Amino acid sequence: MKSVKKKIAAALILCSMISHDASAFCGFYVSKADGTLKNKTSQVIMVHDGDKSVITMYNDFKGNLKDFAMVVPVPVVLKKSDIKVVDQQIFNTLNDYSQPRLVEYYDQNPCMEYLYEERAKRDLSGSVQNVPAMSNADVRRDHGVKIEAKYIVGEYDILILSAKESSGLKTWLTENGYKIPEGANEVLEPYIKSNLKFFVVKVNEEEKKKLPGNFLRPIQISFNSPKFMLPIRLGMANADGDQDMIVYAFAKKGRIECTNYRTVSLPTGKNIPLFVQNNFSNFYANLFQHQWGREGKSVAMLEYAWDLSPQNYLKCDPCIATVPSTRDLVQAGVWWINHSAEEYIDNGNDYSDKVYFTRLHIRYNRAAFPQDLMFQQTSNTENYQARYIITHPATGDLSCEEGQKYLRDLRERRRQEIEELTRLTGKGYNDWDMVTNADEEKYIPVEDSYAALSHRTGVTEKRDNGILLATLGVACLISLAGFRQKRKEIK
Repeated sequence: MKSVKKKIAAALILCSMISHDASAFCGFYVSKADGTLKNKTSQVIMVHDGDKSVITMYNDFKGNLKDFAMVVPVPVVLKKSDIKVVDQQIFNTLNDYSQPRLVEYYDQNPCMEYLYEERAKRDLSGSVQNVPAMSNADVRRDHGVKIEAKYIVGEYDILILSAKESSGLKTWLTENGYKIPEGANEVLEPYIKSNLKFFVVKVNEEEKKKLPGNFLRPIQISFNSPKFMLPIRLGMANADGDQDMIVYAFAKKGRIECTNYRTVSLPTGKNIPLFVQNNFSNFYANLFQHQWGREGKSVAMLEYAWDLSPQNYLKCDPCIATVPSTRDLVQAGVWWINHSAEEYIDNGNDYSDKVYFTRLHIRYNRAAFPQDLMFQQTSNTENYQARYIITHPATGDLSCEEGQKYLRDLRERRRQEIEELTRLTGKGYNDWDMVTNADEEKYIPVEDSYAALSHRTGVTEKRDNGILLATLGVACLISLAGFRQKRKEIK
Protein backbone atom coordinates (compact mmCIF):
# COMPACT_ATOMS: atom_id res chain seq x y z
CA MET A 1 0.00 0.00 0.00
CA LYS A 2 1.53 3.26 -1.05
CA SER A 3 1.65 6.13 1.39
CA VAL A 4 -0.76 9.05 1.21
CA LYS A 5 2.08 11.28 0.05
CA LYS A 6 2.47 9.12 -3.05
CA LYS A 7 -1.21 9.17 -3.95
CA ILE A 8 -1.88 11.22 -7.05
CA ALA A 9 -5.34 12.72 -6.74
CA ALA A 10 -7.84 14.48 -8.93
CA ALA A 11 -11.33 15.62 -8.09
CA LEU A 12 -14.69 15.70 -9.85
CA ILE A 13 -16.40 18.63 -8.15
CA LEU A 14 -18.36 21.84 -8.31
CA CYS A 15 -17.21 23.08 -4.96
CA SER A 16 -14.06 22.78 -3.00
CA MET A 17 -12.24 24.24 -0.15
CA ILE A 18 -11.20 24.20 3.32
CA SER A 19 -8.08 26.10 4.21
CA HIS A 20 -7.29 24.32 7.44
CA ASP A 21 -6.75 20.65 8.29
CA ALA A 22 -9.68 18.84 6.69
CA SER A 23 -9.87 17.40 3.19
CA ALA A 24 -10.54 19.83 0.41
CA PHE A 25 -13.20 18.66 -1.97
CA CYS A 26 -16.92 18.00 -1.99
CA GLY A 27 -16.67 15.99 -5.20
CA PHE A 28 -15.11 12.60 -5.72
CA TYR A 29 -11.46 11.90 -6.14
CA VAL A 30 -9.94 9.92 -8.96
CA SER A 31 -6.41 8.66 -8.54
CA LYS A 32 -3.52 7.31 -10.57
CA ALA A 33 -2.24 5.51 -7.47
CA ASP A 34 -3.86 2.65 -5.62
CA GLY A 35 -6.89 3.66 -3.58
CA THR A 36 -8.79 6.94 -3.44
CA LEU A 37 -8.72 9.82 -1.03
CA LYS A 38 -11.91 10.67 0.83
CA ASN A 39 -13.32 14.15 1.21
CA LYS A 40 -15.07 15.40 4.34
CA THR A 41 -15.47 19.17 4.43
CA SER A 42 -15.48 21.83 1.75
CA GLN A 43 -16.09 25.55 1.37
CA VAL A 44 -17.38 27.52 -1.59
CA ILE A 45 -18.18 31.19 -2.20
CA MET A 46 -21.30 31.85 -4.29
CA VAL A 47 -22.33 35.27 -5.57
CA HIS A 48 -25.61 35.49 -7.45
CA ASP A 49 -27.94 38.06 -8.95
CA GLY A 50 -30.30 37.64 -11.86
CA ASP A 51 -28.85 34.92 -14.09
CA LYS A 52 -25.22 35.68 -13.23
CA SER A 53 -23.24 33.54 -10.79
CA VAL A 54 -19.66 33.77 -9.54
CA ILE A 55 -18.28 30.70 -7.78
CA THR A 56 -14.92 30.60 -6.01
CA MET A 57 -13.24 27.28 -5.21
CA TYR A 58 -10.24 26.72 -2.98
CA ASN A 59 -8.37 23.50 -2.31
CA ASP A 60 -5.74 22.40 0.18
CA PHE A 61 -4.22 19.65 -1.97
CA LYS A 62 -1.06 18.30 -0.35
CA GLY A 63 1.57 16.44 -2.32
CA ASN A 64 3.32 16.90 -5.63
CA LEU A 65 1.47 19.75 -7.34
CA LYS A 66 2.10 18.34 -10.81
CA ASP A 67 -0.20 15.46 -9.88
CA PHE A 68 -3.15 17.67 -8.91
CA ALA A 69 -6.25 17.77 -11.12
CA MET A 70 -9.96 18.41 -10.70
CA VAL A 71 -13.05 18.37 -12.88
CA VAL A 72 -15.97 20.74 -12.26
CA PRO A 73 -19.39 20.54 -13.96
CA VAL A 74 -20.45 23.96 -15.30
CA PRO A 75 -23.57 25.01 -17.22
CA VAL A 76 -21.83 26.76 -20.14
CA VAL A 77 -18.53 26.84 -22.03
CA LEU A 78 -16.48 29.34 -20.05
CA LYS A 79 -14.47 32.03 -21.79
CA LYS A 80 -10.97 32.79 -20.60
CA SER A 81 -12.20 36.10 -19.19
CA ASP A 82 -14.65 34.12 -17.01
CA ILE A 83 -11.81 32.41 -15.11
CA LYS A 84 -9.29 33.89 -12.69
CA VAL A 85 -7.33 33.10 -9.55
CA VAL A 86 -7.78 34.99 -6.27
CA ASP A 87 -6.03 35.34 -2.93
CA GLN A 88 -6.73 32.40 -0.61
CA GLN A 89 -7.02 34.78 2.38
CA ILE A 90 -10.61 35.59 1.37
CA PHE A 91 -11.74 32.21 2.72
CA ASN A 92 -10.08 32.81 6.08
CA THR A 93 -11.65 36.27 6.25
CA LEU A 94 -15.18 35.04 5.56
CA ASN A 95 -14.88 32.03 7.87
CA ASP A 96 -13.41 33.95 10.80
CA TYR A 97 -16.06 36.65 10.49
CA SER A 98 -19.13 34.42 10.15
CA GLN A 99 -18.36 31.38 12.29
CA PRO A 100 -20.56 30.49 15.31
CA ARG A 101 -19.55 32.43 18.38
CA LEU A 102 -19.40 32.09 22.14
CA VAL A 103 -20.30 35.23 24.06
CA GLU A 104 -18.90 35.73 27.55
CA TYR A 105 -20.40 37.84 30.35
CA TYR A 106 -19.57 38.45 34.03
CA ASP A 107 -22.04 38.85 36.90
CA GLN A 108 -21.49 41.71 39.33
CA ASN A 109 -21.39 41.15 43.06
CA PRO A 110 -24.68 42.63 44.37
CA CYS A 111 -23.07 43.21 47.75
CA MET A 112 -20.69 45.73 46.22
CA GLU A 113 -21.00 48.63 43.79
CA TYR A 114 -19.34 48.22 40.46
CA LEU A 115 -18.77 50.42 37.48
CA TYR A 116 -18.86 48.29 34.34
CA GLU A 117 -16.57 48.82 31.50
CA GLU A 118 -17.60 46.85 28.40
CA ARG A 119 -14.92 45.74 26.03
CA ALA A 120 -15.25 43.76 22.83
CA LYS A 121 -12.44 41.30 22.19
CA ARG A 122 -11.80 40.92 18.52
CA ASP A 123 -9.70 38.28 16.82
CA LEU A 124 -7.66 40.19 14.33
CA SER A 125 -6.29 38.02 13.28
CA GLY A 126 -3.49 35.85 -12.33
CA SER A 127 -2.30 36.33 -15.16
CA VAL A 128 -4.07 35.06 -18.34
CA GLN A 129 -2.17 33.72 -21.33
CA ASN A 130 -3.70 33.01 -24.71
CA VAL A 131 -1.88 29.71 -25.47
CA PRO A 132 -3.00 26.09 -25.52
CA ALA A 133 -2.76 24.32 -22.17
CA MET A 134 -3.01 20.56 -22.67
CA SER A 135 -2.53 18.64 -25.85
CA ASN A 136 -5.29 16.42 -27.16
CA ALA A 137 -3.88 12.88 -27.17
CA ASP A 138 -3.81 12.23 -30.91
CA VAL A 139 -3.36 8.48 -30.49
CA ARG A 140 -6.49 8.09 -28.36
CA ARG A 141 -10.13 7.99 -29.38
CA ASP A 142 -12.34 10.86 -28.25
CA HIS A 143 -15.16 8.57 -26.89
CA GLY A 144 -17.70 11.29 -27.55
CA VAL A 145 -15.68 13.80 -25.52
CA LYS A 146 -14.99 17.16 -27.16
CA ILE A 147 -12.46 19.76 -26.02
CA GLU A 148 -14.49 22.97 -26.29
CA ALA A 149 -11.70 25.32 -25.14
CA LYS A 150 -8.25 25.31 -23.57
CA TYR A 151 -6.52 28.05 -21.57
CA ILE A 152 -3.72 28.87 -19.16
CA VAL A 153 -4.96 30.98 -16.22
CA GLY A 154 -2.43 31.80 -13.51
CA GLU A 155 -0.75 28.56 -12.47
CA TYR A 156 -3.45 26.37 -14.04
CA ASP A 157 -3.93 24.55 -17.34
CA ILE A 158 -7.64 24.46 -18.11
CA LEU A 159 -9.80 22.44 -20.51
CA ILE A 160 -13.53 22.82 -21.09
CA LEU A 161 -15.00 19.44 -22.10
CA SER A 162 -18.37 18.30 -23.34
CA ALA A 163 -19.44 14.65 -23.40
CA LYS A 164 -22.19 12.61 -25.02
CA GLU A 165 -22.41 9.90 -22.36
CA SER A 166 -20.98 9.12 -18.94
CA SER A 167 -19.21 5.93 -20.04
CA GLY A 168 -17.39 7.87 -22.75
CA LEU A 169 -16.28 10.56 -20.31
CA LYS A 170 -15.20 7.93 -17.82
CA THR A 171 -13.19 6.13 -20.52
CA TRP A 172 -11.62 9.39 -21.70
CA LEU A 173 -10.53 10.28 -18.16
CA THR A 174 -9.22 6.77 -17.59
CA GLU A 175 -7.19 6.82 -20.80
CA ASN A 176 -5.77 10.17 -19.78
CA GLY A 177 -4.45 8.69 -16.55
CA TYR A 178 -7.23 8.91 -13.97
CA LYS A 179 -8.56 5.99 -11.96
CA ILE A 180 -12.33 6.51 -11.70
CA PRO A 181 -14.10 5.29 -8.55
CA GLU A 182 -16.94 2.83 -8.68
CA GLY A 183 -20.28 4.49 -9.28
CA ALA A 184 -18.85 7.29 -11.43
CA ASN A 185 -21.24 6.57 -14.32
CA GLU A 186 -24.22 6.96 -12.01
CA VAL A 187 -23.27 10.46 -10.90
CA LEU A 188 -21.90 11.68 -14.23
CA GLU A 189 -24.91 10.69 -16.32
CA PRO A 190 -27.41 13.30 -14.95
CA TYR A 191 -24.97 16.14 -15.66
CA ILE A 192 -24.33 14.95 -19.21
CA LYS A 193 -28.08 14.57 -19.86
CA SER A 194 -28.51 18.15 -18.58
CA ASN A 195 -25.91 19.23 -21.17
CA LEU A 196 -23.45 20.48 -18.56
CA LYS A 197 -19.83 20.98 -19.56
CA PHE A 198 -16.79 19.90 -17.55
CA PHE A 199 -14.13 22.31 -16.36
CA VAL A 200 -10.84 20.37 -16.10
CA VAL A 201 -7.97 21.91 -14.15
CA LYS A 202 -4.33 20.87 -13.80
CA VAL A 203 -1.24 22.69 -12.55
CA ASN A 204 1.06 24.27 -15.12
CA GLU A 205 4.50 23.57 -13.66
CA GLU A 206 6.28 26.37 -15.51
CA GLU A 207 3.75 28.99 -14.41
CA LYS A 208 3.75 27.66 -10.84
CA LYS A 209 7.53 28.10 -10.60
CA LYS A 210 7.02 31.84 -11.07
CA LEU A 211 4.95 32.03 -7.88
CA PRO A 212 6.10 31.76 -4.24
CA GLY A 213 4.98 28.95 -1.94
CA ASN A 214 3.84 25.40 -2.52
CA PHE A 215 0.09 26.03 -2.43
CA LEU A 216 -2.57 26.48 -5.08
CA ARG A 217 -4.62 29.65 -5.25
CA PRO A 218 -8.43 29.57 -5.36
CA ILE A 219 -10.08 29.49 -8.77
CA GLN A 220 -13.01 31.79 -9.48
CA ILE A 221 -15.41 31.26 -12.37
CA SER A 222 -18.24 33.46 -13.68
CA PHE A 223 -21.13 32.49 -15.94
CA ASN A 224 -24.67 33.37 -16.92
CA SER A 225 -27.29 30.68 -16.47
CA PRO A 226 -30.83 30.49 -15.07
CA LYS A 227 -29.65 27.54 -12.96
CA PHE A 228 -28.64 28.55 -9.42
CA MET A 229 -27.29 25.32 -8.01
CA LEU A 230 -24.41 23.25 -6.65
CA PRO A 231 -24.13 19.65 -7.85
CA ILE A 232 -23.25 17.67 -4.72
CA ARG A 233 -24.03 14.20 -6.03
CA LEU A 234 -20.51 13.96 -7.44
CA GLY A 235 -19.23 14.11 -3.89
CA MET A 236 -21.00 10.89 -2.98
CA ALA A 237 -19.32 8.62 -5.51
CA ASN A 238 -16.51 7.69 -3.13
CA ALA A 239 -17.70 9.40 0.03
CA ASP A 240 -16.71 7.93 3.38
CA GLY A 241 -19.75 8.78 5.49
CA ASP A 242 -21.32 12.22 5.85
CA GLN A 243 -19.70 15.24 4.24
CA ASP A 244 -19.86 18.89 5.22
CA MET A 245 -20.04 21.95 3.00
CA ILE A 246 -19.85 25.59 4.10
CA VAL A 247 -21.45 27.95 1.58
CA TYR A 248 -20.68 31.67 1.77
CA ALA A 249 -23.39 33.27 -0.39
CA PHE A 250 -23.80 36.91 -1.44
CA ALA A 251 -26.84 38.55 -3.03
CA LYS A 252 -28.42 42.00 -3.38
CA LYS A 253 -31.87 41.48 -1.91
CA GLY A 254 -31.58 39.14 1.07
CA ARG A 255 -30.77 35.66 2.29
CA ILE A 256 -29.90 32.78 0.01
CA GLU A 257 -31.94 29.65 0.78
CA CYS A 258 -32.31 26.16 -0.65
CA THR A 259 -35.44 25.53 -2.70
CA ASN A 260 -35.45 21.71 -2.80
CA TYR A 261 -34.39 21.20 0.84
CA ARG A 262 -35.48 23.09 3.93
CA THR A 263 -33.29 25.90 5.23
CA VAL A 264 -33.29 25.78 9.03
CA SER A 265 -31.90 28.35 11.47
CA LEU A 266 -29.88 26.77 14.26
CA PRO A 267 -30.95 27.56 17.84
CA THR A 268 -29.24 30.77 18.90
CA GLY A 269 -28.98 33.15 21.85
CA LYS A 270 -29.01 30.24 24.33
CA ASN A 271 -27.44 30.33 27.79
CA ILE A 272 -25.19 27.32 28.33
CA PRO A 273 -23.03 26.10 31.26
CA LEU A 274 -19.76 27.86 31.99
CA PHE A 275 -17.67 24.72 31.49
CA VAL A 276 -18.49 24.68 27.76
CA GLN A 277 -15.91 27.45 27.44
CA ASN A 278 -13.16 24.81 27.67
CA ASN A 279 -14.23 23.12 24.45
CA PHE A 280 -16.58 25.29 22.44
CA SER A 281 -15.72 23.62 19.14
CA ASN A 282 -16.66 20.22 20.59
CA PHE A 283 -19.91 21.70 21.94
CA TYR A 284 -20.81 23.13 18.56
CA ALA A 285 -19.93 19.91 16.70
CA ASN A 286 -22.33 18.01 18.98
CA LEU A 287 -24.99 20.72 18.72
CA PHE A 288 -24.86 20.66 14.92
CA GLN A 289 -25.02 16.86 14.72
CA HIS A 290 -27.94 16.70 17.17
CA GLN A 291 -29.96 19.46 15.50
CA TRP A 292 -29.23 18.05 12.03
CA GLY A 293 -30.62 14.69 13.13
CA ARG A 294 -33.68 16.24 14.81
CA GLU A 295 -34.52 18.18 11.65
CA GLY A 296 -34.47 15.03 9.52
CA LYS A 297 -30.99 15.49 7.97
CA SER A 298 -32.30 16.70 4.58
CA VAL A 299 -31.73 20.35 5.53
CA ALA A 300 -29.38 23.28 5.06
CA MET A 301 -28.45 24.88 8.40
CA LEU A 302 -28.21 28.66 8.62
CA GLU A 303 -25.18 29.76 10.67
CA TYR A 304 -24.99 33.45 9.78
CA ALA A 305 -26.92 36.09 7.82
CA TRP A 306 -26.21 39.82 7.81
CA ASP A 307 -26.49 42.99 5.78
CA LEU A 308 -22.94 43.91 4.70
CA SER A 309 -23.98 46.93 2.64
CA PRO A 310 -21.59 49.88 3.01
CA GLN A 311 -24.32 52.04 4.60
CA ASN A 312 -24.99 49.45 7.32
CA TYR A 313 -22.48 50.14 10.09
CA LEU A 314 -23.52 47.36 12.50
CA LYS A 315 -22.38 44.17 10.78
CA CYS A 316 -22.28 41.73 13.71
CA ASP A 317 -23.18 41.52 17.41
CA PRO A 318 -20.65 40.75 18.68
CA CYS A 319 -17.98 40.90 16.00
CA ILE A 320 -15.36 38.21 16.56
CA ALA A 321 -13.08 39.07 13.64
CA THR A 322 -12.46 41.80 11.12
CA VAL A 323 -15.55 42.68 9.07
CA PRO A 324 -15.05 42.00 5.34
CA SER A 325 -14.10 45.20 3.56
CA THR A 326 -15.30 46.38 0.16
CA ARG A 327 -12.05 45.03 -1.24
CA ASP A 328 -12.77 41.63 0.33
CA LEU A 329 -16.26 41.59 -1.19
CA VAL A 330 -14.85 42.36 -4.63
CA GLN A 331 -12.30 39.57 -4.15
CA ALA A 332 -15.17 37.21 -3.27
CA GLY A 333 -16.83 38.06 -6.59
CA VAL A 334 -19.44 40.67 -5.58
CA TRP A 335 -19.19 42.44 -8.92
CA TRP A 336 -21.80 45.16 -8.36
CA ILE A 337 -20.26 46.68 -5.21
CA ASN A 338 -17.37 48.30 -7.07
CA HIS A 339 -19.36 49.98 -9.86
CA SER A 340 -21.06 53.34 -10.03
CA ALA A 341 -24.74 53.87 -10.70
CA GLU A 342 -23.86 55.40 -14.08
CA GLU A 343 -22.03 52.23 -15.15
CA TYR A 344 -25.02 50.08 -14.27
CA ILE A 345 -27.49 52.36 -16.06
CA ASP A 346 -25.26 52.49 -19.15
CA ASN A 347 -25.19 48.67 -19.22
CA GLY A 348 -28.95 48.40 -18.78
CA ASN A 349 -28.73 46.94 -15.25
CA ASP A 350 -30.53 47.88 -12.06
CA TYR A 351 -28.10 49.68 -9.76
CA SER A 352 -27.73 48.58 -6.13
CA ASP A 353 -24.96 48.79 -3.56
CA LYS A 354 -26.74 46.33 -1.26
CA VAL A 355 -24.86 43.21 -0.19
CA TYR A 356 -26.45 40.51 1.91
CA PHE A 357 -24.28 37.69 3.24
CA THR A 358 -25.53 34.19 4.09
CA ARG A 359 -23.53 31.32 5.59
CA LEU A 360 -25.10 27.88 5.14
CA HIS A 361 -23.76 24.63 6.56
CA ILE A 362 -24.88 21.50 4.70
CA ARG A 363 -24.10 17.99 5.97
CA TYR A 364 -25.02 15.63 3.20
CA ASN A 365 -25.06 11.95 2.26
CA ARG A 366 -26.61 9.80 -0.45
CA ALA A 367 -29.71 8.88 1.58
CA ALA A 368 -30.66 12.38 2.79
CA PHE A 369 -29.67 14.32 -0.36
CA PRO A 370 -30.73 12.47 -3.53
CA GLN A 371 -30.79 15.77 -5.49
CA ASP A 372 -28.28 18.52 -6.11
CA LEU A 373 -28.64 21.75 -4.13
CA MET A 374 -30.93 24.31 -5.73
CA PHE A 375 -30.91 27.89 -4.38
CA GLN A 376 -32.92 31.09 -4.54
CA GLN A 377 -32.43 34.67 -3.43
CA THR A 378 -35.10 35.78 -0.95
CA SER A 379 -36.24 39.15 0.38
CA ASN A 380 -35.50 38.13 3.98
CA THR A 381 -33.00 40.65 5.39
CA GLU A 382 -33.31 39.71 9.07
CA ASN A 383 -29.91 39.55 10.75
CA TYR A 384 -28.96 36.22 12.34
CA GLN A 385 -25.91 34.60 13.92
CA ALA A 386 -25.33 31.28 15.71
CA ARG A 387 -24.51 32.72 19.15
CA TYR A 388 -24.21 31.01 22.56
CA ILE A 389 -23.78 32.62 25.97
CA ILE A 390 -21.80 31.76 29.08
CA THR A 391 -21.91 33.85 32.27
CA HIS A 392 -19.24 33.89 34.96
CA PRO A 393 -20.55 34.02 38.54
CA ALA A 394 -19.97 36.93 40.87
CA THR A 395 -16.97 36.62 43.18
CA GLY A 396 -16.25 37.88 46.67
CA ASP A 397 -18.40 38.01 49.79
CA LEU A 398 -22.04 37.19 48.98
CA SER A 399 -23.36 37.07 52.54
CA CYS A 400 -25.58 40.15 52.29
CA GLU A 401 -29.31 39.80 51.65
CA GLU A 402 -28.96 40.70 47.98
CA GLY A 403 -26.06 38.26 47.70
CA GLN A 404 -28.19 35.41 49.06
CA LYS A 405 -30.95 36.24 46.58
CA TYR A 406 -28.33 36.25 43.83
CA LEU A 407 -27.23 32.72 44.82
CA ARG A 408 -30.82 31.48 44.67
CA ASP A 409 -31.20 32.97 41.20
CA LEU A 410 -27.82 31.53 40.17
CA ARG A 411 -28.92 28.06 41.28
CA GLU A 412 -32.01 28.23 39.06
CA ARG A 413 -30.07 29.70 36.15
CA ARG A 414 -27.47 26.96 36.26
CA ARG A 415 -30.14 24.29 36.41
CA GLN A 416 -31.70 25.76 33.28
CA GLU A 417 -28.30 25.94 31.58
CA ILE A 418 -27.73 22.21 32.12
CA GLU A 419 -31.17 21.43 30.70
CA GLU A 420 -30.47 23.69 27.72
CA LEU A 421 -27.17 21.95 27.07
CA THR A 422 -28.94 18.60 26.74
CA ARG A 423 -31.67 20.05 24.52
CA LEU A 424 -29.07 21.55 22.21
CA THR A 425 -26.60 18.67 22.02
CA GLY A 426 -28.39 15.53 23.24
CA LYS A 427 -25.55 15.12 25.77
CA GLY A 428 -25.95 15.06 29.54
CA TYR A 429 -23.75 16.73 32.14
CA ASN A 430 -21.54 13.67 32.64
CA ASP A 431 -20.54 13.64 28.96
CA TRP A 432 -18.56 16.85 29.26
CA ASP A 433 -15.22 18.03 30.56
CA MET A 434 -16.32 19.95 33.66
CA VAL A 435 -13.19 22.03 34.24
CA THR A 436 -14.15 25.40 35.69
CA ASN A 437 -12.33 28.36 37.16
CA ALA A 438 -11.55 27.37 40.74
CA ASP A 439 -11.05 31.00 41.79
CA GLU A 440 -14.59 31.81 40.68
CA GLU A 441 -16.25 28.66 42.03
CA LYS A 442 -14.79 28.97 45.54
CA TYR A 443 -17.32 31.72 46.29
CA ILE A 444 -20.26 29.50 45.22
CA PRO A 445 -21.80 27.03 47.72
CA VAL A 446 -21.27 23.41 46.73
CA GLU A 447 -25.02 22.87 46.37
CA ASP A 448 -24.99 25.51 43.61
CA SER A 449 -22.24 23.79 41.62
CA TYR A 450 -23.07 22.27 38.24
CA ALA A 451 -22.23 18.80 39.59
CA ALA A 452 -24.76 19.07 42.41
CA LEU A 453 -27.44 20.64 40.25
CA SER A 454 -27.06 18.05 37.48
CA HIS A 455 -28.64 15.40 39.73
CA ARG A 456 -31.75 17.55 40.16
CA THR A 457 -32.41 18.57 36.56
CA GLY A 458 -33.94 15.29 35.40
CA VAL A 459 -31.94 15.41 32.16
CA THR A 460 -28.66 13.75 33.21
CA GLU A 461 -27.88 11.03 30.72
CA LYS A 462 -25.81 7.88 31.01
CA ARG A 463 -22.17 8.64 30.45
CA ASP A 464 -20.86 7.79 27.02
CA ASN A 465 -17.56 5.93 27.35
CA GLY A 466 -16.62 6.99 23.85
CA ILE A 467 -15.24 10.32 22.80
CA LEU A 468 -17.67 13.17 22.30
CA LEU A 469 -18.44 13.66 18.64
CA ALA A 470 -16.12 16.32 17.27
CA THR A 471 -16.47 16.56 13.52
CA LEU A 472 -13.16 17.84 12.19
CA GLY A 473 -14.77 19.87 9.43
CA VAL A 474 -16.85 21.77 12.01
CA ALA A 475 -14.28 22.08 14.77
CA CYS A 476 -11.63 23.60 12.52
CA LEU A 477 -14.06 26.37 11.59
CA ILE A 478 -14.94 27.38 15.14
CA SER A 479 -12.95 29.51 17.57
CA LEU A 480 -13.82 30.99 20.93
CA ALA A 481 -14.82 34.62 20.64
CA GLY A 482 -14.67 36.49 23.89
CA PHE A 483 -17.01 39.36 24.54
CA ARG A 484 -16.25 40.35 28.09
CA GLN A 485 -17.66 42.88 30.45
CA LYS A 486 -14.84 43.76 32.84
CA ARG A 487 -15.64 45.27 36.18
CA LYS A 488 -13.88 47.68 38.49
CA GLU A 489 -14.67 48.37 42.11
CA ILE A 490 -15.42 52.05 42.81
CA LYS A 491 -12.84 53.13 45.24
